[in-house]
Amino acid sequence: MPSLLGIDSGLTVTKAVIFDIDGTPLAVSRRRVTQFIPKARHIERDMGELWSATADAIREAIALSKRPASDIQGIAATAHGDGIYLLDGDQQPLGRAILSLDSRAGPIVNEWTDGDVAQCAIELTGQIPHVSAPSALLAWIREMEPERYKRIGHFISCKDWLRFCLTGIIGTDRTEASTSFTDVRTQDYSQDALRLFGLQKLVHALPPASRSDQIVGRVTREAANLTGLAEGTPVMAGLHDVTASALGAGGYGKGVVAIIAGTYSINETLSSEPRVDRRWFCRNGIAPGIWNSMSISPASTANYDWFLDKLCAAERLEAKTNGRSVHALLGPEIDAAFKRPSTALFHPYLFGSPYGAEASAGFFGLGGWHDRGDMLRAVLEGIAFNHRIHVDALRDGFSFDRARLAGGISRNPAVVQMFADILGMPVTVTETDEAAAWGAALCAGSGAGIYADPQSDPRDTASIEKTCQPDPARSADYEKRYQVFREIADAMTPLWPKIAALAPDQAAN
Repeated sequence: MPSLLGIDSGLTVTKAVIFDIDGTPLAVSRRRVTQFIPKARHIERDMGELWSATADAIREAIALSKRPASDIQGIAATAHGDGIYLLDGDQQPLGRAILSLDSRAGPIVNEWTDGDVAQCAIELTGQIPHVSAPSALLAWIREMEPERYKRIGHFISCKDWLRFCLTGIIGTDRTEASTSFTDVRTQDYSQDALRLFGLQKLVHALPPASRSDQIVGRVTREAANLTGLAEGTPVMAGLHDVTASALGAGGYGKGVVAIIAGTYSINETLSSEPRVDRRWFCRNGIAPGIWNSMSISPASTANYDWFLDKLCAAERLEAKTNGRSVHALLGPEIDAAFKRPSTALFHPYLFGSPYGAEASAGFFGLGGWHDRGDMLRAVLEGIAFNHRIHVDALRDGFSFDRARLAGGISRNPAVVQMFADILGMPVTVTETDEAAAWGAALCAGSGAGIYADPQSDPRDTASIEKTCQPDPARSADYEKRYQVFREIADAMTPLWPKIAALAPDQAAN
């Protein structure tokens, strides 16, 4: 029976999902990957550990599927975008990978923003440089680790590292290629972009870019031995997880905004012409002549996960011990909090924000009568409010009247309704638990000739989706809360740098 393998590697978990060609998940296997934080603002991972964990997950998924590995007709990976994975001239890892939550390059980005570089960048590349962009991280390495910089043979993304481990072939795809160094009009690499950031000596290190559904290699014997895959299985170029999630959730198209509530607050829509603005990135879509406009910040459910880790440890342990969901355990507490009035507000800026790298998270309006449920509610509301900042920006430049929501919290109907009420538009979710992996699998199926193209989803999506309509009364109440949320953030904008300066070793690289 033909099947497809979609690999999805996030910032904390890497997973392998085997799908039937009708879109039914046959097996899912996950492995946590260690994050190293050697100092403030430095967030890294070991590339060897990532590949080992992913290989283990693939092997387990094959076993769980109860089908032979030879049934897998194609493989594609998706993973967190931006950040940087370096190889030396011998194609060996050059130090730890730098993740997209990293903000060590903040001072360099500030210099670019204060000068002419940022404006030139948006005109040429369609986006303002940000702290975890390959351009900023490579410039930081050039300044702070010159010996490492001299040894760079290739710089690639997370999913391209996994592709290399599977095939031994270096490269990327169109969506990932456009994170820093493509001309927004031609959609091809631009040496002017490298020169703009002072990185012209790395022209040799640009990975060749292919279509997301193009066969770029085949599973090597070494990779087959590690993963249990059949040697020679075709591997496609894959795609950036932002696009993969939208594709897998049925939200990759014009007239709709795809919202992915994950580690990042991701909000995106498509257009058939490039439109640039400082509030969003204009990057390559899957096909030539299509642009993916993304308004994002590292300020979404990573805040919720942090809260669970720090303040819900007992529930985490109980869930792990009894095989239950920690979200289900906390559900009644959160639901009760949503039913009562609250002054508690939370800005979800633990790892970054739309207000710059120096913004920080904080609760406002807390009183001694509030409990953990009120704080959890505030965290979830703050996440949705931050998504609205980005959605409102996109509404200024594009026409859409509905949203599709993906991400772990989209499994909670109360949260989906909250998004609809806060955004003031219908919000649709599908039963696709592994949207990004399915988006990758669609590319694998297209490359293998099973589907006409990556958007030819074989599922009857109407039967597996649910839409929440905004409630006018609740929307009006959320509008008041949202405006206070924004006013506090505006008031804090000049204070956040002063707070950061209280611990200078944490505020700088």
